[in-house]
Amino acid sequence: MTLMTPPPLDQQQQPQPQPQPQPQQEDDEMLVPNTDLLEGPQPMEVAQAETTSTVEAQAVDDPPSARFTWTIDNFSRLNTKKLYSDVFFVGGYKWRILVFPKGNNVDHLSMYLDVADSTNLPYGWSRYAQFSLSVINQIHNKYSIRKETQHQFNARESDWGFTSFMPLGELYDPGRGYLVNDTCIVEADVAVRRVVDYWSHDSKKETGFVGLKNQGATCYMNSLLQTLYHIPYFRKNVYHMPTTENDMPTGSIPLALQSLFYKLQYSDTSVATKELTKSFGWDTYDSFMQHDVQELNRVLSEKLEDKMKGTVVEGTIQQLFEGHHMNYIECINVDYKSTRKESFYDLQLDVKGCRDVYASFDKYVEVERLEGDNKYHAERYGLQDARKGVLFIDFPPVLQLQLKRFEYDFMRDTMVKINDRYEFPLELDLDRENGKYLSPDADKTVRNLYILHSVLVHSGGVHGGHYYAYIRPTLSDQWFKFDDERVTKEDVKRALEEQYGGEEELPPANPGFNNSPFKFTKYSNAYMLVYIRKSDKEKIICNVDEKDIAEHLRIRLKKEQEEKEQKRKEKAEAHLYTIIKVARNEDLLEQIGRDIYFDLVDHDKVHSFRIQKQKSFNLFKEEVAKDLGIPVQFQRFWLWAKRQNHTYRPNRPLTPQEEAQSVGQLREVSNKANNAELKLFLEVELGQPVPPPERTKEDILLFFKLYDPSKEELRYVGRLFVKGSGKPVEILPKLNEMAGFSADEEIELYEEIKFEPTIMCERIDKKVTFRASQLEDGDIVCFQKSPQVGISDQCRYPDVPSFLDYVHNRQVVRFRSLEKPKEDEFCLELSKLHEYDDVVERVAQHLGLDDPSKIRLTSHNCYSQQPKPQPIKYRGLEHLSDMLVHYNQTSDILYYEVLDIPLPELQGLKTLKVAFHHSTKDEVVIHTIRLPKQSTVGDVINDLKMKVELSHPNAELRLLEVFYHKIYKIFPLSEKIENINDQYWTLRAEEVPEEEKNLGPHDRLIHVYHFMKDTAQNQVQVQNFGEPFFLVIREGETLAEVKERIQKKLQVPDEEFSKWKFAFLSLGRPDYLQDSDIVSSRFQRRDVYGAWEQYLGLEHTDNAPKRSYAANQNRHTFEKPVKIYN
Repeated sequence: MTLMTPPPLDQQQQPQPQPQPQPQQEDDEMLVPNTDLLEGPQPMEVAQAETTSTVEAQAVDDPPSARFTWTIDNFSRLNTKKLYSDVFFVGGYKWRILVFPKGNNVDHLSMYLDVADSTNLPYGWSRYAQFSLSVINQIHNKYSIRKETQHQFNARESDWGFTSFMPLGELYDPGRGYLVNDTCIVEADVAVRRVVDYWSHDSKKETGFVGLKNQGATCYMNSLLQTLYHIPYFRKNVYHMPTTENDMPTGSIPLALQSLFYKLQYSDTSVATKELTKSFGWDTYDSFMQHDVQELNRVLSEKLEDKMKGTVVEGTIQQLFEGHHMNYIECINVDYKSTRKESFYDLQLDVKGCRDVYASFDKYVEVERLEGDNKYHAERYGLQDARKGVLFIDFPPVLQLQLKRFEYDFMRDTMVKINDRYEFPLELDLDRENGKYLSPDADKTVRNLYILHSVLVHSGGVHGGHYYAYIRPTLSDQWFKFDDERVTKEDVKRALEEQYGGEEELPPANPGFNNSPFKFTKYSNAYMLVYIRKSDKEKIICNVDEKDIAEHLRIRLKKEQEEKEQKRKEKAEAHLYTIIKVARNEDLLEQIGRDIYFDLVDHDKVHSFRIQKQKSFNLFKEEVAKDLGIPVQFQRFWLWAKRQNHTYRPNRPLTPQEEAQSVGQLREVSNKANNAELKLFLEVELGQPVPPPERTKEDILLFFKLYDPSKEELRYVGRLFVKGSGKPVEILPKLNEMAGFSADEEIELYEEIKFEPTIMCERIDKKVTFRASQLEDGDIVCFQKSPQVGISDQCRYPDVPSFLDYVHNRQVVRFRSLEKPKEDEFCLELSKLHEYDDVVERVAQHLGLDDPSKIRLTSHNCYSQQPKPQPIKYRGLEHLSDMLVHYNQTSDILYYEVLDIPLPELQGLKTLKVAFHHSTKDEVVIHTIRLPKQSTVGDVINDLKMKVELSHPNAELRLLEVFYHKIYKIFPLSEKIENINDQYWTLRAEEVPEEEKNLGPHDRLIHVYHFMKDTAQNQVQVQNFGEPFFLVIREGETLAEVKERIQKKLQVPDEEFSKWKFAFLSLGRPDYLQDSDIVSSRFQRRDVYGAWEQYLGLEHTDNAPKRSYAANQNRHTFEKPVKIYN
């Protein structure tokens, strides 16, 4: 552990605590607490692996920053789900690393930083840390995998990190260098930061501005909306878009944006964006997907441009943001020039290899020479040497610069974030050096001098992070930071220099020790810049006031604000008032058998009164008389009580002494929980205006429900006072009258006792006294006609208990086909108690399928609104209720598939998709191979031989692992198929060529790959494509001879083949070969980083149509594209 001291406080960047992420879909890469992906409780056993941790320097005081190195021996033999490192100290706190060597229910290594003593910390603890976790590559350190993040640790989220840190296939491949001698080295760099009090800050009071609420992962949208809002000319034109009072904000983008901007302008508290995202047509899952600011900016601009067509503000987007450049190609030796004018709304500038914005513009207009094999084909002149480039015709008044902070790294085969230092000026002069960026057609009278208006910042790594913006709304010296709900004043240094990126170096704590300086990459840096042309400043930073807002919008929004203010006022004054909810006989009649079946009433649907606590109860009764038309002398109020069995029943009438008290005192008597509600039952004599009868201690108030088995109907029929010493048999004629039965109808009585967690409903003995049956005030008696033999057999639920049981457990489930996970296909009414077999049987029955075991079900993820990644195993869950639960939420959705073989059989098999390449025909056929899990690669090949067309009966086949157009492995025939992963890698089968079977002692088998150089990158980047293959090269063979064999093998026409270049590539660097070069002499080194890193490269353009089977390799499309649907 390398221990360091911090820089002075004023130099430290104060990170803002992030809103807690909502649970999301189990995505390709997600920062999560490790428990998010655990199915059920996990035993906390920790393997005692042979691990060592190093401490590089000891310091007297514990530092706020440190590096901890953990060496784990016998890594592949660890037989445990999770493993903790030793405890180390940073910032006065105890930390440790938590790894899941075989993945946390994913096929990636999972790794987290954990607060080691979280269970012993005081209530309400939290700490904030910036940290990175690394797996060290022990062969080539530059291939070490490092991921950075930051988190506010607390009792609920005491560990944080990466569920999908790196694919297990890469980690456990001994050639890759992450496991050497079965040892894995893990590092944690941790910097503990001071926590700021996030919630006590009043943004409006401190800055005059308000923030936007985060809907989950919408900070990328919030930073963009704040930037657009603070371009007043844009805001004014949004206000002027025609909308009507009949529009709804959730269905109209213009109205939703007007509403949002109005609230930002006039509200005192942070503003919600839900109306706007709903107007985009986004479901909640879209809100939780973290998209790209630039993508959203373009899509939103296009939508607004479209909505502005044919209105008074048509063309606003173009006037503000549209510029033009000219692409040209100019021949050097002949008089020929081709030009094309193109428009842009934003410019993408390179960050890598550029020190600042000017260097990026220099690169943008850099002239490329087309010569040699890359000559330009000019009309009438044929192939010519030429110059190719871009120059600007005009720049827009508002210049949006997107900085290319994210790039695809072909060497590491992943997206990476460029955190390099990159400077940008407060004033940007695009006329510099005699207008070097401008085309000859540009209007030279326009002065292209720009002032920086806003800096959008991305903080975090490639797979997620946080966005916020620094803006100076009036272009004065005062900057403001807009970080979701929080707005703060900032100085120019914070907005500019601290967003340049690069590395922050903390000085070593003990210079005497031999320890490397502790460098922390600044994970926060500028991602988008907005500049405003100085000459357009007055027009763009204009005044926007109420007269710019349509009257119907002002009225609507003012009303909304007033309602919100009223609610806020009510909330603030809530302690002065009591809400009294009054249930009456009419409520029971209306609700029982419709909205509710158990207990008596839903208190949220009864008449409620907001009464000042000091008001006397007798005055409240007058208010009831006025509102409900029941004179005071006819009212008798009962208090409700929550019983121990969780039912809720009228308990006793209020006494005259209680009615003389104030409402506030009464509440305290009735409600120990002390919430601001009082629930009452109002007893009024039915059908006649008389006071309620005198009640003695002998009287019991009972409520009655009637059940009809033939209609499966339960309804409320009334209430009665009975004597405790009386017997039910005495009231049977009265009950028959209430039910509309004849006076001598035989009826059965049941007491509804409780319904949670199970139904308890017991028959009442009609000949035993009410008191002996333990009946008391507020009890419920359900009754029905006595079941008759024969007739009751025809009813599904012949008696009250069976009907209540059915109601309690019934569940309507919406079934969706797994192929169409957004559409409900059919609904079935099932019981939560249905077992696995019952459920699949009902689904099979609905689908007209004979064999229910061919149905496979998948549960629903309530947070992502998607199917869970793993289907339900055959009889893997006992009851329907288990299938519908996702963490603490219950869903009503299940997904189904119809399999071609029974599920128990399929579960015993391993399914592999194998692409078979025919030896002579140019075709690839995908075969699905299903074999028992203990089978070997040899079994796969034997199975395949029966399905494919071979060139001759004795042909030998082999199975290869192909990933991003490189061959990584030839599978040994004896390898077990259980651990082979065809989700990320393509499995390719092919015949072994005869020449490979008879290799001479000096012959070598080499890899041959197709490649292109990616000219968009700042340095030579190699991009592989097409089908890789093996080739035998013989000692002394020249490139010319090898080329001949390659051309014949690939059947490439002469004209095309003449344009191909050949290179020896090692670690991605091409070394071009001449026809006379001896190819085998290049392939002598054996200490290379895996055989796939040394190959013969064929450089040419990729003309082949993309084959669909490669789709599973597009795993870098880890986001859905931004779509606005309305």
